[in-house]
Amino acid sequence: MSLLLEQLQYAAGDLAAEPGQPRRLRDRMMMMGGGNGGGMGTLQSLLSEMSGLKKPRGLFNRYGRRVLGMKPNPPPKYRFLIMMATNRPDSLDEALLRPGRIDRIYKVGYPSKAGRVRTYQGYFSKISNELSPADIEKLSMITPYATGASMKDLVNESLIVALRRGREAITWPDVLEAKRLKELGPPEDVEYIDPERHATAVHEACHAVVAYRCKVHLEIDLATIEKGGNYLGMVSYIRPEDRFSEWRSEHETDIMTSLASLAGERFFFAGDSTSGVSGDLESATTFASLMEGFWGMGSSIASHSVSRRLGTGGGPGPGEGSDMLRGSLGGRIEAKLAELYERTQGVIEQNRLEILAVAHALEYYKTIDGEDVVAVIEGRQGRSIDGRVYKAERFDEVFGAYHDHHVAAHVGHSKVTVPLPKPYDWAPELVETPIAGNGFTHSETGAKLDGLMVLPELPELGE
Repeated sequence: MSLLLEQLQYAAGDLAAEPGQPRRLRDRMMMMGGGNGGGMGTLQSLLSEMSGLKKPRGLFNRYGRRVLGMKPNPPPKYRFLIMMATNRPDSLDEALLRPGRIDRIYKVGYPSKAGRVRTYQGYFSKISNELSPADIEKLSMITPYATGASMKDLVNESLIVALRRGREAITWPDVLEAKRLKELGPPEDVEYIDPERHATAVHEACHAVVAYRCKVHLEIDLATIEKGGNYLGMVSYIRPEDRFSEWRSEHETDIMTSLASLAGERFFFAGDSTSGVSGDLESATTFASLMEGFWGMGSSIASHSVSRRLGTGGGPGPGEGSDMLRGSLGGRIEAKLAELYERTQGVIEQNRLEILAVAHALEYYKTIDGEDVVAVIEGRQGRSIDGRVYKAERFDEVFGAYHDHHVAAHVGHSKVTVPLPKPYDWAPELVETPIAGNGFTHSETGAKLDGLMVLPELPELGE
């Protein structure tokens, strides 16, 4: 912990100076630092400084004026303005926090959306970029808990990505790639076997489509099937605006989005499912438990936290522990999950083609941002992906046959022998449409066009 004291001391006589006469400013600045407190001597010295100070004037005032028969001037009265800052308030001594010592305490949180916009504008103005005001607005929305340091770090990483891709200015896809690298880290250098790649893509596509159809309080930020440290694929979400409360209907859609993987795997793979749904079921059960037992969003009103603490729920008493999944609460949780699972099944059945479209996009591009996920679902041109190809008449015929082959191979425990279809296999009239931005193209390989290069020295962005 580091502690900064800025003491602005004004002599009382200075405040009453004659007009036109300059005021004298006596100021002291003290920098104090320590690992875990600094010792009692430092604390006592600090408390003494905070209690006020009367410093006698010089020798001439005390002795010379007496020799001349004059009364010595009284010591000056000082006014103190003490400002302190710390990122470890829990380590401050209680003596420092008693009433009268520190009059006001301000907690500095994360910047607001407007603050993030101004910060990004300041950093990007120092380097060449092709970002529009709408891009800056979008970036501030998809980085809700960014600090000044993390925003500067993201801008630097965007510059690195742009230089690696041979650009002279930062573009929006460079920013998205930098954001992904900062949040998720580089993907592991592994390749899925074809059946696992397809199953993972369908799994994540179910999450994405159910979230788009039901999650009105959140937007899709990113979808990927590139393996990370503790996940095979993921779909992440962001809030379109800063909020501090949540509704029952919103948590129900959160549960439906989590259950989409289980319902989707069973629907698309002949009733079977993978172990990859375990984390989703844990999330869904946690939300359902909190809704039924703690948040007042279930079929009962009583709070389970009180009944568990007081032993009024018919189970073990205080201190003896209890199993919240037993008894009526466990039944209500399971009933809520079953109800929402049934609703999720309906959404998946109604959006079969949209799920297959997102699954193909994930298999083809590996990682796509939220705007392009929506473009694929809606069948329109996105920033980096032309989603119109997924509304072509032969898409279901071509990719549906590919999916059916995977299902047959899974059921029969045989090998997959059909390659992943390319967009020109079902929509040759659209594949010549240029896809701007992120280094992807409707090519036969579907691979990124950019490669690594030796980086020149980066410019200093400043504070």
